[in-house]
Amino acid sequence: MEDKTLKGTTTVGITCSDGVVFASERRASMGNLVAHKNTVKIFKIADHLATTIAGSVADAQSLMKVIAAEVSLYKMRNGEAISVEAAAAVSANILHSSPLYVQTLIGGVDDTGASIYSLDPAGGMIPDKFISTGSGSTFAYGVLEDRFKENLTIDEGIDVAIRSIKSAMERDTFSGNGILIATVTKDGFKMLSPEEIEEKVNQIK
Repeated sequence: MEDKTLKGTTTVGITCSDGVVFASERRASMGNLVAHKNTVKIFKIADHLATTIAGSVADAQSLMKVIAAEVSLYKMRNGEAISVEAAAAVSANILHSSPLYVQTLIGGVDDTGASIYSLDPAGGMIPDKFISTGSGSTFAYGVLEDRFKENLTIDEGIDVAIRSIKSAMERDTFSGNGILIATVTKDGFKMLSPEEIEEKVNQIK
């Protein structure tokens, strides 16, 4: 059976004063093989919620579908959007009841502001101001620890996210092939276009 596990990956989540920033590189590897060069590792769950994934492709895709369904059902039943913390708790319960080989960041904006949670494969749930997952996370954390500060704007957060992903791509052989950036603000979810990302990368060289 073909191993569909992402052996590498670097993802980053950063809380800002006006929302959250998610970033990842685009390489999917199986052992020493670069299996895919255009992997999407950031997902919109709702207008106010997004996630990143690192781990088994099959498990990650399955988890994203279940989380999105649960978030939609919550809104239908309660007549309001689920909070970020509640969405993280639901996701953690899913993982706890049926552990999946995936590490997930889930975050967004609600009435309490911007927040991000890290979920481990067994359902552990930890909030933080900035988080990185995957094989390149040690390199990304070097930048995050140095560059993060309270009340970053979204634009400043994008700058830090790009720097951290670039650092991982420079040193982690399992991370590479470009950068994805998404933001969640009170105006909703936005995935930056390749042109927008390239422009921002060029600005911080």
